This record gives sequence, structure tokens and C-alpha cells, in this order.
Amino acid sequence: MTGADRKPPRLAGDDRETVMALLQYQRDSLVRKVEDPDEDTATRRLVGSDTTLLWLVRHLARAEATWVLSRFAGEPADVPDETRPGDTVAAAIADYRAMSALVDGVVAQHLLDDTATNDAGEPPVNLRWILMHLLEETARHAGHADILRELLDGSTGR
Repeated sequence: MTGADRKPPRLAGDDRETVMALLQYQRDSLVRKVEDPDEDTATRRLVGSDTTLLWLVRHLARAEATWVLSRFAGEPADVPDETRPGDTVAAAIADYRAMSALVDGVVAQHLLDDTATNDAGEPPVNLRWILMHLLEETARHAGHADILRELLDGSTGR
């Protein structure tokens, strides 16, 4: 992956088109960082926390499920936030992509000004806020994946 730097999409769309394009770009960037290493590399811990390449994918699938399916749409979304023995990168990526497709389907059916149905005791937020939060959360963790890959094998690029 060294040198494979892909620029974010440039467009002059509306809010929905722009945030969804940038969210998808960050999702794809994360997957590119995680899909190449072998299982041992993807689960190697380089920091004191449980943060690994594999965990980042599991965590972001849960974040999308929690914010859009559970908090926004009020649907059950029991997605694990941890890796389990025997978990694989391929399975995590497939689950993440499937969750992203479910989330995109919910988003397509609502206005950005629609308010979350389950605020979990917090101040209410609308779908626009949720999508912007997911964008920043995904970008943050894609950056973590960048650093982990560079430490693991010298790989750089988005």
C-alpha cells in the first residue's frame, strides 16, 4: 500500500451527497488499510489499549449500527465492539460493508433534519449531526489505521 494515496472525492453536491461521499471515502480508506495484512498482523497490539486493525473495523461497524440503526431509527442493533477468538479480517470487513449498506438504506429514507428517535438520555440530534459524527469518527479511526500500518509494515497512503 506504500504510496497508494487516494484523494477524497471533489464534488459540488448538496449536504447529503457531500457527507455520504466523504463518509464512503473514509470507509474505503479504512478497509484498504486493513484488508492486506495477514491475521497476525491485523490483530497485533502496538499500543496499551485493545486497538488493532481488526478491532477498528469491528468498532466502526458498531458505531454505525448504534448511531443510525439504534439511536436514529430505533431498531435493534446488537453488534459486538470487540474481536473474538477466530475472528478474521475478511469477516470483519464483510460485516462492516453489510452494516454500511444497511445504514445507507436508512439514511436514504430520511431527511437530514429528521431527529433521532432514541436519544439515550442525551440532547436530541438530527440525522445531519449523526452523519457528521460518523464521518469524523471514521476519519479519526482511519487515521489510527494509517499509523498502525506504518508501524507494522511501513505502509503509507490513504
